[in-house]
Amino acid sequence: METAALAGLVLVVGIAVLLVVGAAISVAVGLSSVLAMFVVVGFDNGALTAAQQMFRGINSFALLAIPFFVLAGVIMSQGGIALQLINAGKVLVGRVPGSLPQTTVAANALFGAVSGSSIAAAAAVGTTMSPLAAKGGYDKNFSAAVNVASAPAGLLIPPSNLMIVYSLVSGTSVAALFMAGYLPGLLWALACSVVVYLYVRRRPELRETQRVGFRQGARVLLVALPSLMLIAVVIVGILAGFFTATESAAIAVFYSAIQAAIYRTIKLRDLPAILLEATKITAVVMFLIAASTIMGFVLSFSQIPELAAEAVFAFSENPVVILLLIATILLVIGAFMDATPAVLIFTPIFLPIVTSFGVDPIHFGIVMIFNLCIGTITPPVGTVLFVGANISGQPIEGIVRQLLPLLGALTICLIIVIFTPGLSLWLPGLFGLLP
Repeated sequence: METAALAGLVLVVGIAVLLVVGAAISVAVGLSSVLAMFVVVGFDNGALTAAQQMFRGINSFALLAIPFFVLAGVIMSQGGIALQLINAGKVLVGRVPGSLPQTTVAANALFGAVSGSSIAAAAAVGTTMSPLAAKGGYDKNFSAAVNVASAPAGLLIPPSNLMIVYSLVSGTSVAALFMAGYLPGLLWALACSVVVYLYVRRRPELRETQRVGFRQGARVLLVALPSLMLIAVVIVGILAGFFTATESAAIAVFYSAIQAAIYRTIKLRDLPAILLEATKITAVVMFLIAASTIMGFVLSFSQIPELAAEAVFAFSENPVVILLLIATILLVIGAFMDATPAVLIFTPIFLPIVTSFGVDPIHFGIVMIFNLCIGTITPPVGTVLFVGANISGQPIEGIVRQLLPLLGALTICLIIVIFTPGLSLWLPGLFGLLP
């Protein structure tokens, strides 16, 4: 018992100290886990066991989906697909008051869903829509805040790499998670749209609309249809049993590459840079997963999940109170840690607690991802926030002030998702994906 306690202490303190001195999260997790492993099995066997755990962590067929979806996202980001989806967004919400920021919300939801990356969505959509919104008389900080707040919807609307990572850690079905994310993802986009509507309602000079004729709108949607069809190809193929989630990722690469070739938006000389970018992103994620596997071994040995469960049970035995408590903790964690490492680190700790109360792992996965998506737009470490600020050229402080109503609306949506499991479980149940 003393060895387990010492290993847990080395792990927790090591991660905290390394993060404070500015080490990368993957390095902090990996190095601290190896040091704790030395405590668990001794120095002689520690390095060998750590290497075995790292190999075991990434030796998974399901993980092949991550590099493929990353590559597909990079191809889409650099293939001009964002502009097609922005034009489609204009057609869909052009008659709604405040159509410029409403288009930003719609385009982010569409592009995020196609690319699976909130950062790519914020960068691609913000680059195009920020100048247009400024010309339309909108406050630049408000336009940037709308772009930042709406971009993470793509992490909930599949395909989503974050769902694949959660599936790996929790042992849940990727297909079920994909279907579970649709309604919460649409709720996220709707919340942003409502805040925009309330904003322009108090400013009559901003109630512009973009009336698009039927023929022009049909033409725009027809051009964007191949990009939107990627979502249908991936999801329908998985549900129909034509291919697995991993195979669907490879199909997404093939589909996006063919589309880029047809539209001639990517040249052969661009491929090395595209492949290098995808490799860099994939390497970071894979190393983090490998390092987190060592951490999982140490956590299991040191019984940290059991200790956390006992502490939570001592606080309350009400499932609703427990979910709200964990959601609050995750909101704080998300403000200081990127979403992927947070899923890898805290799923093994919190999942056993909530399942002991009868909470469905799929529902908890969506709650967790929704929490951490809010974290990506929250200072001080919100990655999407900083990307959006960089694209807009506006100071963080000004954007955050305009972001507060959007954060409030998204927090209300989080509470709705927590108290309404049907939002997450209805579609997976409808398609027979729940056990």
